[in-house]
Amino acid sequence: MSFPLLTATAALPAIGAIATAAVPAAKRTVAKWLALLVSIATLALAIVVLVRFDPGGDRYQLTESHAWIADFGVRYELGVDGIGVALIALTALLIPFIILAGWHDADPLETGSKRWRPTQGFLALILAVEAMVILSFEATDVFLFYIFFEAMLIPLYFLIGGFGDRAHEHGEQAATTQRSYAAVKFLLYNLAGGLVMLAAVIGLYVVAGNFSLTEIAEARANGSLEMSTSTERWLFLGFFLAFAVKAPMWPLHTWLPNAMQESTAPVAVLITAVVDKVGTFAMLRFCLQLFPEASKWATPVIMVLAVISVIYGALLAVGQRDIKRLIAYASISHFGFIVMGIFAMTSQGQSGATLYMVNHGISTAVLLLVAGFLISRRGSRLIADYGGVQKVAPVLAGTFLIGGLATLSLPGLAPFVSEFLVLVGTFTRYPVIGVVATFGIVLAALYVLVLYQRTMTGPLKPELAKMPDLRVREIAVAAPLIVLLVFLGVYPKPVTDIVNPAVQHTMSDVQKKDPQPEVEAAK
Repeated sequence: MSFPLLTATAALPAIGAIATAAVPAAKRTVAKWLALLVSIATLALAIVVLVRFDPGGDRYQLTESHAWIADFGVRYELGVDGIGVALIALTALLIPFIILAGWHDADPLETGSKRWRPTQGFLALILAVEAMVILSFEATDVFLFYIFFEAMLIPLYFLIGGFGDRAHEHGEQAATTQRSYAAVKFLLYNLAGGLVMLAAVIGLYVVAGNFSLTEIAEARANGSLEMSTSTERWLFLGFFLAFAVKAPMWPLHTWLPNAMQESTAPVAVLITAVVDKVGTFAMLRFCLQLFPEASKWATPVIMVLAVISVIYGALLAVGQRDIKRLIAYASISHFGFIVMGIFAMTSQGQSGATLYMVNHGISTAVLLLVAGFLISRRGSRLIADYGGVQKVAPVLAGTFLIGGLATLSLPGLAPFVSEFLVLVGTFTRYPVIGVVATFGIVLAALYVLVLYQRTMTGPLKPELAKMPDLRVREIAVAAPLIVLLVFLGVYPKPVTDIVNPAVQHTMSDVQKKDPQPEVEAAK
């Protein structure tokens, strides 16, 4: 039996979570270093997965399959395609930076209170989320995927509700109330979507007799599994609704601004740069592969919802007074681009959407983590409480600007390539949608540059006169991510080479080909 590499990649952070939680309360530093080392070791395993994956090989590689609940056709089945490999690498890459950025976020409160924030629990929950997200990217059994798709909500609920942002203009009591509200709202929205998906998962089993993604897809392709049009459409809607909540798409997005606002910056990055990608990934893996005809049937409505997400998220970002809420609405706009690329049903659109997932994760991590460093210094999330920061903290201002420029997809930085591919792929099949979506780019430039202008330029506010610049630990968080943004902006080929074969398989599933350009014959 070959070494179960995929299982090991997910099991390591799960074991690390248990070990970190077991560290004695007085040994907070030990817990921090243990969690960081576990996350680095997980990154090393993810790199091994990346190296061993052959883009020109089988669709699903490094597969594992074991009987689990045999009476109900449930198996422990894992496998990765190019899209899954790219997102596993993104997840494993970001977690060490999330832990390093949140190094002091769960330390004891320094207000004279004797209440302690359990550092060990904070770090253990982050590692638990990492394990569940990686397993979600690896699972090729629909029931197995569903378990971890839902299970990751529990540690996230406690991360939002129990370890929220300390910067609150109305005091600790109001902050606790707002955190509880955000955590419950996050849980209810996602549980509601998950329950609808559970009904669809059961329906799929009734129709197919098993939960194996590969077996069901193969049976659909060769005609041995018959599924009526109405059944396929209802099952598709059950899956898509859950993924749209997680993504998050308009109008199911309202939990995200509250969750990001009340979370610490590292947890906000965990939510929007890591966890939310499970929703868009699952649209590619499950919706399009299991329900190709229903996916094509629903495409016009989904494209309209996606472009509404793009414009709506950008417009609301322009009007925000809270830094983290602004970034949250910007992310809703970006997820609209990702969904638009997926359902454009073109190879450029789907390759761009997958690349967008990776690039958005990196760019959002830079912008949000540096914003977190800024907020921790001033103790406020309000944009109006800042001004002239670049005069006293030029490195912080510079890294914040790079993160912002990446968010608005400046050419030369990674998100530009993915956004360009999404728009090209959309234009070729849905030109009106593509034209409207381009206004999202203009609005992105507006909200990013206005944010930078109001916080970093202008007269220095007296309260900020002694603000320190980025420390060594904080530079160690931001610098590698910025290097990646530049590298993938100039040379995205390493990622596109991995994801393009998987995209071609998906295009084959839905029996779509790229539209041919119309060229007038020479007279």
